[in-house]
Order: sequence, then structure tokens, then C-alpha cells
Amino acid sequence: MWRQLTSMRVALILLFLLSLAAIPGSLIPQYQNGQGQLKVEAWKAQHATVAPIYEKLQLFDVYSSVWFSAIYILLFVSLAGCIVPRTWQFVGVLRSQPPAAPRNLTRMPVHAAWRTEADADAVNAAAHRLLRKRGFRAHLSGGAVAAEKGYLREVGNLLFHLSLFALLGGFAWASLASGTGGKLMVQGEGYSNTITQLDDFNGTRFYGNQDLDPFYLKLDSFTSKFQTKGDQIGAARQFTANVEYYEGSDQSKLKKSTIEVNHPLEIGGSKVYLIGHGYAPFVSVKNGKGEVVYRGAVPFLPQDGNLTSTGVVKVSDYGVGPDGNKTQMGFSGFFLPTAPLSFEGTGPVSLFPGDAEPELVLNAFAGDLGTDSGLPQNVYQLNTRKLTQLTQDGQPAKARLKPGQAWDLPDGYGSVTFEGYKQWASFNISHRPGNAIALSGGVLAILGLIGSLFIQRRRIWVRAVALPGGGTQVELAGLARSESAKIAEELAELAVDLQDDAPASEDEADDAPAPEGEDGTPASADEDGTPASADEDADTETDVPEETGTPTVPAASPEPAVPADQNSKE
Repeated sequence: MWRQLTSMRVALILLFLLSLAAIPGSLIPQYQNGQGQLKVEAWKAQHATVAPIYEKLQLFDVYSSVWFSAIYILLFVSLAGCIVPRTWQFVGVLRSQPPAAPRNLTRMPVHAAWRTEADADAVNAAAHRLLRKRGFRAHLSGGAVAAEKGYLREVGNLLFHLSLFALLGGFAWASLASGTGGKLMVQGEGYSNTITQLDDFNGTRFYGNQDLDPFYLKLDSFTSKFQTKGDQIGAARQFTANVEYYEGSDQSKLKKSTIEVNHPLEIGGSKVYLIGHGYAPFVSVKNGKGEVVYRGAVPFLPQDGNLTSTGVVKVSDYGVGPDGNKTQMGFSGFFLPTAPLSFEGTGPVSLFPGDAEPELVLNAFAGDLGTDSGLPQNVYQLNTRKLTQLTQDGQPAKARLKPGQAWDLPDGYGSVTFEGYKQWASFNISHRPGNAIALSGGVLAILGLIGSLFIQRRRIWVRAVALPGGGTQVELAGLARSESAKIAEELAELAVDLQDDAPASEDEADDAPAPEGEDGTPASADEDGTPASADEDADTETDVPEETGTPTVPAASPEPAVPADQNSKE
């Protein structure tokens, strides 16, 4: 079980499962997001049948759920089980010498060979010097030079896996020590970052309401601009919240700043994100005696891209109604930033998100709002169970009001005046200490992946052997850990550079020493393609014709070339 868990196959499966498990978090409203509580409750109201099932499956809290945590914890263990032994193995490789040269270098995939009159020890020493100059780890022993290069490939591989570990670690730390809160503010309003003044708050195991960063934030004004012509008419072009804030309780340190989409304001250890925008009609209500019983701006929530917004006005302190009994009043309706001339065929909808022709549409109710029961209510919804809709001429009472217009309510209930409107903005206050760790892990993972893909690990061996009749046989061979033409190029360059210290004999001077490729063409050959060197498969020594004056070459052993490192997959 341990071997299976720490295998690469299981690690990839767990990584795939983690990505699949994150999908519900992007499709279903989450408690952790800004205005999460409101969105979750709205979603539950629209999907009453499956909402209890989703609640039991923790689909509204995916990233803190038991099943999601189990996946990334198993991935933690799998990565740790892979990385630790692999790291120690790589340290052992770095501490050891490059693998010794195989017995028959000319049977390697890429090789070159020629004869020279230079001393064998001098040739080996020159090859050792040239390889080290090219950045190879070279070792000279036993009459041959063994060199290896490209260790950064494995470093990149390990860095990639360690970075995934850091990425998961940052995510886990954020899940345990982060918190988010939501706040909607109308222009001119401010709040202190305390649990009692936040609209909603979601903490974690190590971050509760007592850990909130102390600061004060006020929305001075809000600027919104939309495209007014062309194919993208109505598209948002600017959302800017102009704010004032100070940290702690020292009001003398008041500062001004702006918050834009994807450009949060950082205060202490928290970041304040701009996540929403809308309109808040400013309404005043008078009772039958002409007394102002309500006056204020009420946020209406957008329902479409043109900011057709719905909302309610609750007048809990209306007082005594026309019938002499204590009563409360409620108004529900729409705010249309750009209202059409007629609602026929379309209903109350806005034609443009900007405030070109603002209009407020209201319905009136009287009775018991239920606000005195002590039970919490949604401030954006009107519970009409104990309310009666006012009528006028036998029809439900309703009115379309432009800024500055008033509506005289029927049956002596007073009047409602649409004095104007303000803009509101909603903010997400986020405290996520693991973001920097996750970002660093992501950047290092990309760098490690680049290194593991583009750096080639390769080995080169050089052997210079004195021939019995005089002279020296020089053999070079290269082996890449992956398919690459770079090893052939490096071997050719090394062969050319080595000519300064080991020039080819005169009988081979016309044939440039070049490495043999995969097509089997020898490094040095006559015009008819016959190898200039001795037959490598011969079991006995081969005599060279006397007229050449070239000494005999020892026959190559028929034993296949095997790297000295028997544990190597090569």
C-alpha cells in the first residue's frame, strides 16, 4: 500500500482528483466568498429540493470539506514519499563519481575514433581538461575519462515536486488560518472592521472574529462608466471606489485611496476587494399625520447586466394607521437606471446600466413586517405573509416615480417621496496568509518544469590506449538520458577541440573525426565506406597491410557496452 501510494501513478491520479474536486467550488456558491452567505441562501431558495443534499455533501463549503481535505492530504503524503527518497538518491549521485567508461565505446549510440601519435596519458589529460572546461563533472582513472553533465535536470524535477508541496502547503495554511467578510456600503457610509458591523463573516480553525484586523473604512464616492455606443454598448469600463481609512483606532492617521476591480486595498494583514456595485434609492415616508417616519438610502440588488435592481423598504416605526391600530409598512419594487417609456411587453426592466433615465417602481403593503418577533430576516426581501397590499381603484397600488416625485398612498396611509439615489459598493475583506507561499510555489514549479524539460542529462567517455606497435587509439562515446541531438553535437565539438592535443595520423588526416550517428555511419571511413579502424567484431587481431605502416589495432570485445552503473535504466 505504501509503495502504491508513493508511486507517480497514484500522485497523478490524486492531482487529477484534486482538480475535479475543485470544480463544484466554482459552480456552486461558497460560504467563504464575498457575500457568500447571501448567495448561498438565495441559491438554496431557488433549489429547495437538492439544497439539503448539497448541505450534507458539504458542497457549499468545498475547500474546507472532509473529502476535499482527504484528497490533498493524501497528495501531501504521496509527494513526500516520492520526494524524500529521490532527493537522497540524487545527493548520492552528486557525491559519487561519474560512471566508469564501458568496455567497448564504439558500440555506443554516438561515438568517434581515430589514431594519433600523441601520448595516451597526455590525450586523457587533455580530454579531462576540455570536459571540465565545458562544465562536465569529469573523472580520470583507469586510462579513461568519465564525464557527466545536466544534473540541473534532476534539480528542476525535484524543484517542481517540492514546489507542488509548497503550493499545497500554502493552500492548506490558507484553509486553516484565513477568513473572509463581506460589507455593502452606500456612498458616505463607513464601518469598523468588527464582527458586529460586517454583513457576513466566515472564519477558520485558526482565524476567528477576535482576529480581525482593526481598521476603519469609509466609501466617499463611487465612479462607474459604461460604453455608450458600438457593439459593446453597456459594457463596464470603469469601477472605482474612492475610500478613506485608518488602521487601529487613531483617526489622525486617516488616509485616502482607491479600490478597483482586481486592485485591492491592503490594510494590515487584510485585503479589501471591490466585488459589486449598484444603486440605492433615497426614499422618505410620511404617515397619515404628515410625520416623517422613515428617510434613508436603501440598496437595491442588480438582477441583470443592465442593473435592473430589486429591493424593499421596511418602515417598522410607522406608528398608528388610519384604522387606529399600530401598523407597519413595506414597499417592494424596482429601481431602473434607464427606464423605458412603457413596460408593455417587457415589464419593469432597465435598458442601460448607466443612470440615464432613473426611475423607481413601488408597490405598497401594510400590516405586520415580523421585525418584532426577534427572528432574523433578509433585508432584501419582504415577507408578505402578514401584510396586505394596498389597492387603488380596485387594483394593487403601485407607482412609477422619478427623482423628486412623491406618491400619495391610498386610504390615508401618507406618502412616499423618491428624493434621489446614491451608488453603493460591496467589498470582500480577505485575510489569506498562505497566498505568498502558494504564489512562490507556483513560480518555482514553472521554473522547475522548464529545467526538467529543456536541460538534457548526458554522459561522455574518452579513452586513449597506447597501441603495441606505437601510436595511440582515441575513442569517444556519448550517451543521453533522453533522445537529443545535443550529445552528438557536443561529441563532435570535443573531437575537434581534442585534435590540438591528439591530431589524427597522416593516413586518417583526410577523414574528419566525427561521431557516428544512429544510422551506423562510422566516424572515420574510406571513400567506399569501409571503417578506417579495425573490425570491432573480430575475435582476433587484424593486421593492417604493410604498405600503410600502421600498427595493428587490438580487436574489440564482442561484449555489448553496458554502463558501469548497473542500477541505471540505460
